[in-house]
This record gives sequence, structure tokens and C-alpha cells, in this order.
Amino acid sequence: MRMVGALLALHRSAAGYTQSSLAERFGLSEEQIASVEQGRRALKLDLAVQLDALLGTNGTLETAVSNMPEIDLVPRWAEEYMDLEREALALSWYDNQVLPGLLQTSDYARGVFQNDVPALTEDEIELRVAARMERQEVLHRRAPPTVCFIISQVTLMDRLGGDDVYVAQLRHLLELTSLPGVTLQVMPVGRSFHAGLSGPFILIETPDHQRLGYTEAQRGSQLIADPDEVSILERKCAMLRTQALNPLETRDLLDRLLGEQ
Repeated sequence: MRMVGALLALHRSAAGYTQSSLAERFGLSEEQIASVEQGRRALKLDLAVQLDALLGTNGTLETAVSNMPEIDLVPRWAEEYMDLEREALALSWYDNQVLPGLLQTSDYARGVFQNDVPALTEDEIELRVAARMERQEVLHRRAPPTVCFIISQVTLMDRLGGDDVYVAQLRHLLELTSLPGVTLQVMPVGRSFHAGLSGPFILIETPDHQRLGYTEAQRGSQLIADPDEVSILERKCAMLRTQALNPLETRDLLDRLLGEQ
């Protein structure tokens, strides 16, 4: 992505555009253009085509995006969600497989990627870890989103990456609970009723107050805009929040787990 970003910066400057003026031409924010040029955000193919036409670059950006190595991309099916996550006003996240990416330490993320099948190379793992850590900047924005995480206690029983990684991850979760706008709740094992049996999902509120849902499967994802379907996920989330430990009980559980180490 850095190579594509450098090309865009070069051609933009040569054509006499600032990041701000180029963003205005396409109804984007200056931050979006800056993120692409710095290699923090993938340039989408349709935008690359439009930029080539405006900047007179004869398909250079389109060709670069089309031939970008797979290792240097987040999955194409996740790109739209990543864009929404960066600018969200609010996120409600339920996960019962692994800890949400925004909560992971780098070593825990490395442990997650080491479990990929087929196996990733060390270089591929490190690139993915770095990309995941960059995503976490959203929690530290000047105006951070309101984020509710509901995680299954089962995910706190796994020790991906080993015992030292496990302990560091628990401490990291405790630290994150002190961030403005972040709420963490654990769904304990042994419940007789569970509203999240259908699997993980994320609810998103955009800057223009649109409410969306997002789900992932093994090799793809679904962005949900239909109000009826989003409503179903919102009701599931509301029920999960009543069934899970409250934030204070969750902190007590994390303290107890750390004390057992």
C-alpha cells in the first residue's frame, strides 16, 4: 500500500493539487487522502480509476492497485468495513471466537495469525500484525468513538501465543477499560439462555448517524444496511448486554484471572 500511496502523492503534487483540494474533488476528507498516501489505507480500485482520469496518469494507479501483492492488502471483502470503523461514532462488538482485533496486543494478534490455515509466512504474519495495531488508533482519536465490546469467557480461557502472552493480554484488557467511551463485558459460561449463538457481529453508527451491521464468515463478510436486519442485531446486542457481566464484574473477573497466574 505504501508504494501506491507514494505514487498518488507524486502525481497529485505534479498536477498541482493539495491533499485538501484533491479530497474536495471527490467528496472525501483530507485525512482519507493522507491515509492512502501514507500507506495506512488501501486505495480502492474504482477511486484509482477516477484519480487516473483526473490526474492524467494513464492508468498508473489502476495498474498499481490491480497488481498489488496479496500480502500487502487487507482482504478486499473487509475494506469497506475498515473504512467505516475508522470514522465510526459508535461500535458495538460481540465476539465468541477470539478477542476483537481492536483489543488485541501485538503478541496475541501474532498468536492468532500463527493459527491460520494454510500457514502464513513470518513476513505475512508481521505485516498483518502491524496492520491490526494501526487499526487500534481509532480508540485513541481526539474524539474517540463510543465502543461496547461483549466477549465470551471462552475466549479468555484460550492461551493463544502462550502463558506470557495470555497474562499480558489480560493486563491490556484491564488498561483498555479505562479509556474514554470503552465498555467491556464478558459473557460468562454456563448460561441457560444466550442471545449470541448465531455468531459474532458488529454494529456501526456512521458520522451521518446511519446504523449498519457487519458479520464475517470463513472466507467473506456481509455489510448489512437493511433496517429490519440491523434491528435484529441491535436487539441481540441489547439482550447480550443484559446477560453478560456488567463492566465492574468484568474487571473483577479479569483481576481474578490475573491473580490465578
